[in-house]
Amino acid sequence: MRRTRIAYGPRRAQVGDLWSPADENGPVPLVVLVHGGFWRAPYTKSLMNRLARAVVRRGWAAWNIEYRRIGPFGGGGGWPGTFEDVALALDHVATFAGVDTDRVVTCGHSAGGTLALWAAARHRLGPTAPGGPVRVGARAAISLAGVVDLCEADAVGLGGGAVARLLGGPAAKKPNEMAAASPAALLPLGVPQVLIHGLADTVVPPSMSEAYVARARAAGDDAVYVALDGVDHRQVIDPGTVAWEHVSRHLETTFAV
Repeated sequence: MRRTRIAYGPRRAQVGDLWSPADENGPVPLVVLVHGGFWRAPYTKSLMNRLARAVVRRGWAAWNIEYRRIGPFGGGGGWPGTFEDVALALDHVATFAGVDTDRVVTCGHSAGGTLALWAAARHRLGPTAPGGPVRVGARAAISLAGVVDLCEADAVGLGGGAVARLLGGPAAKKPNEMAAASPAALLPLGVPQVLIHGLADTVVPPSMSEAYVARARAAGDDAVYVALDGVDHRQVIDPGTVAWEHVSRHLETTFAV
C-alpha cells in the first residue's frame, strides 16, 4: 500500500493523505475520510489512519483529509472555511490518477459526519454557495456516530458549545448558516446515506442518527440506520470492531452499482 501526502490548497491545513493499493489495476473506487473532534484544532486526520489502511486492504483507495479547524493553531476554521476546505478536497480528487471519480463515497466520524453528509449534499446549495460549484460529487455518504443535526447538537450543548463556535454564534441566531451547514436542514440529500452509531456512545447520542434517518426517508432519501450494541463513540472507527463490517459491506454494495 502507498501513502502520499498531497496539498489540495495553499493553506497549511489544506492537505491530505492519499492511500492506495500498491498493485492497483485500473481506476479504483475512493473513500473520502473526514475525521471528527468537534472541528477543533487538537484533532487531526491521524484519527482515521487505521480506517484508511482497512479501506486499502479491500482494494480501494482512501483520501484522508485535513481541514481548517477552530481554536488556536486550527488555521482559521469555522463556517464557511471548514466546509469550503472539505469541498475543495473532494474536488481535488479529479486530479488523482488511478481513481474512479464516478465511484466516490464520503465517510466521516463524529463532527466529520457533519462534513461528509454536507459534502455529498452540496449540489443542493447552488454554484455560488460555499463549496460550489461541484466538480466531483459523492455517490453515497456514510456517517459514523455523526453530528448530523446541528440545531439539536447546539440545543443539547454537544462538545461544550462546539456548534456555536463553528457557526460563529448560537444556532438560533444563525438561521442562514444552519440552513446551509446542517445535513438535517439539507434533506433530502439525493444520495444514499448510511448512518452507523454505537448504542454505548456517550459523546453523540445515537438518537440523533436514528431521528435523522427517519426524516431522510420521509423526505424520499435512501437512508439506513445501523445501531450497534455495546459500541462506543471511538469504536465505530476501529476496523477491528463490528462497525467496520457494516462500513465495508455498504461500501462494497455502493461501489458495485
